[in-house]
Amino acid sequence: MEQELAYSFHLGSDKNKSKLAKKVAKGNISGTTSLSNNAIQNAKGLSKVNKHNLRDYDNQKELITTIYGTNDIVEDVKQVYLDEFEQAKIEYNAKTRTDRQIKDYFQKVCDSQNDIACEIIIELGDMDFWQDKENEYRYKMTDVYNEQIQELSKLLPTFKIANATIHYDETSPHMHVVGVPVIENCKRGMKKQVGKSQLFTKTLLSEIQDKMRNACIKSYNKFYEVDTRLKEKQKGRNQDINVKDMGDYRKIKKQLEQKEQKLAKANKQTKILDNESTNINEILDNLKPTLMNKNNMVISSEDVQELKNYANDVKDITKTVRSVNDLNMAIKDFEHSAFEIEKENRSLKYEIELKDNEIDSLKKELSTKDNIIDKLQAEKEKLKQELQKFKGFWRSLMKHFQNKIGFDKDEHYKYVSDDLYKNGIFDDNDNEIANNVRRKVKTTDEIANLKDRKKNDTRF
Repeated sequence: MEQELAYSFHLGSDKNKSKLAKKVAKGNISGTTSLSNNAIQNAKGLSKVNKHNLRDYDNQKELITTIYGTNDIVEDVKQVYLDEFEQAKIEYNAKTRTDRQIKDYFQKVCDSQNDIACEIIIELGDMDFWQDKENEYRYKMTDVYNEQIQELSKLLPTFKIANATIHYDETSPHMHVVGVPVIENCKRGMKKQVGKSQLFTKTLLSEIQDKMRNACIKSYNKFYEVDTRLKEKQKGRNQDINVKDMGDYRKIKKQLEQKEQKLAKANKQTKILDNESTNINEILDNLKPTLMNKNNMVISSEDVQELKNYANDVKDITKTVRSVNDLNMAIKDFEHSAFEIEKENRSLKYEIELKDNEIDSLKKELSTKDNIIDKLQAEKEKLKQELQKFKGFWRSLMKHFQNKIGFDKDEHYKYVSDDLYKNGIFDDNDNEIANNVRRKVKTTDEIANLKDRKKNDTRF
């Protein structure tokens, strides 16, 4: 007989905005999921959805299948905004004064209290069904979820899907659908706007869920060539992850169920013992004293055996009840430990994401500084070349003055040299080189370096 399958159609909400709801959610054994604030309210929230759905922090991306959109959910959503709202924005701005015009509608919604997008999680089958299935069998769900996307688009055309990604890396294959709820003919502001609460009314959502679950089981039966039925719809189901889905927990839970059967049996035996207790009391009441000593009572061997049987029954039931209670305490301890570990695991994943962001930021900063260093290095090399060029020109100029003044005795050059010195263009070193043919053409720095070298040679 084919197993019945459970179906979940979960719309992200913001129920835990209030302090009281947050407190309730933190105490929830399912790990704060049933009241989770998984609404997408701004760009930061959308970025977190992008990291989670596409597993940016994971190395097993082959287990993530995107069937609609790209590998960047943020850009997918922005593209929907551009396709759906750009024309409405232009029309609005055309009849609105400049200081009230909308430059970027996506950013405007991010800055408001409204959700910028919605996430729907669709799942067929639970852990008990999927845990022993091979990958080839699991991957057929891509075809099923593809038809779910088509069905959702047909049932709710104003919910513009931006991205749909299937997770095969968890116990049950499930799909994350991110889209933008669009409402039209708005009387205030732009004619076309984002509107989650106006689109996803309680009545409409219930109707959509019913139609989607019926379509899903039809697709499943078609692609898997079976005739499977759905489990009855559970009211108020709003969970993503539950500690009860953990393998060890379920194993112990089955043991508990077996013990509970023993406990039920013990309860029946207890009722029998109640009746037997009446018989025992009658036996004790009817005991007669012996002839030799009135403090001693006479009892038959049959009554002795009945008392022994009664004592054994009491002992067996006590042992059964104690074993069930001990296991129940172990279950509660395990639940608490598993929940704490899960919380710590989520916290560590979040810290890793923050560190990754910090590393990316530092890498960008380092890359910018490397570019600046490369630019400065290039400028330095250019200056070196210019300096060498200038030194060559300076040597030629000084040598020319030496020749004209020292050898050719050209008074014109002597006049120019004196004038340059007088006006501070030639320094003492330049003036001496120009007027003394015996001076070598060296800069003041070269002369200083030469003196230092001679000093060091002398000391050595």
